Amino acid sequence: MSELHVAPEVAAALEEQRPVVALESTIISHGLPRPRNHEAAIEFEEILRERGVTPATVAVLDGVPHVGLDAEGVRRIAEEDLAKASVRDLPILAALGRSGATTVAATAHLASLAGVRVFATGGLGGVHRGASETFDESADLPILAETPITVVSAGVKSVLDIAATLERLETLSVPVIGYGTSAFPAFWLRESGYELDWKVDTADEVAAVMAARDALGSRTGIVLANPVPAEQQWDPAEHDRVLESAFAAADAAGVRGKAVTPFLLGYIVDASGGRSLEVNLDLARNNVRVAAEVATAWSRISSR
Repeated sequence: MSELHVAPEVAAALEEQRPVVALESTIISHGLPRPRNHEAAIEFEEILRERGVTPATVAVLDGVPHVGLDAEGVRRIAEEDLAKASVRDLPILAALGRSGATTVAATAHLASLAGVRVFATGGLGGVHRGASETFDESADLPILAETPITVVSAGVKSVLDIAATLERLETLSVPVIGYGTSAFPAFWLRESGYELDWKVDTADEVAAVMAARDALGSRTGIVLANPVPAEQQWDPAEHDRVLESAFAAADAAGVRGKAVTPFLLGYIVDASGGRSLEVNLDLARNNVRVAAEVATAWSRISSR
């Protein structure tokens, strides 16, 4: 079993208190079709590099947790059939020498161990519809309750129970802050219908909240809710129609439990003619750009 491997460029940036942003690998291995996923993985890293930020894509390769991948590592997460790895899977992969793409929870955990404080993803996991019966809740939520990392996301997918997700985040004392908005976004849409208590308008304000959180001794993460740009969001009427159709199809097919969300997301991509996938890419790019700003602001504060 091997210890955490931090890429040399990531280690150097952290040592010199230069900005670093973590990126998850599940969005590449499981969230996008090939070869589009490899192109996206390269693009996300390039967006950061263009802004003077070091990318730290996270994955487990041959049992070794990596924070930061070289070109071959990026190729592997895009082209190989990897396990979807949450935190509970990490010791198993490490002991057996297996490879896995890290979820939001696992990415946050490993990146935080390396000292990375900012993480960009697409959407956060949450409480699933019907969770009162299935107890289906993403491990992203409890992990963020104990991991001091700021996650930039476009809210949670509208296939989830957004109200319950926000309630759980409140119970877990995880701050949820709107970036330039008081409305919690719903991934493909700018607004979910749920209002947030707090908003900030600049990356410097986010960094100040991070510093205050540290000074107060808190170890929770921060969810920075960053809506997709208005001109790039999915048409709300089409979104609602496709979503309703997706739930009806899942019921008709008898899909239950953990199989529901993958079924719904696959159905939505097909039923939308790929439109949902394009919005997914647009919001992910936007989150990476905002994360770069936050990491840069954090590096200014932490290097004082």
